[in-house]
Amino acid sequence: MAGGFLEPVWVIGLKRLNERRTLPNILFAGTFMILSPLFLSFGMKDMGMGIAYSIWTGVGAVATLAVGYLMYHDDMDLRKIGFASLIVAGVIGIELFSGASA
Repeated sequence: MAGGFLEPVWVIGLKRLNERRTLPNILFAGTFMILSPLFLSFGMKDMGMGIAYSIWTGVGAVATLAVGYLMYHDDMDLRKIGFASLIVAGVIGIELFSGASA
């Protein structure tokens, strides 16, 4: 699950890279683009590929939404919160009913 929380970090890196193409921004984005799936691979040691990937993408999506709202003032309304809650419920359900220990 840690890899999912690294998802918004490399997305921030991409945003910074779009704003200013510098070597530090390239290295920042690239480093976290590698680390996030690396942590996903660690999760695959304890659970199936599909379950690990589902959890990784769900956590990454919701964390990126939260970071976008908190840091970049992206629009957020009750519908978006509701649908993000469905993603969270899905991740929790997958963890609970698959025997995954993320």
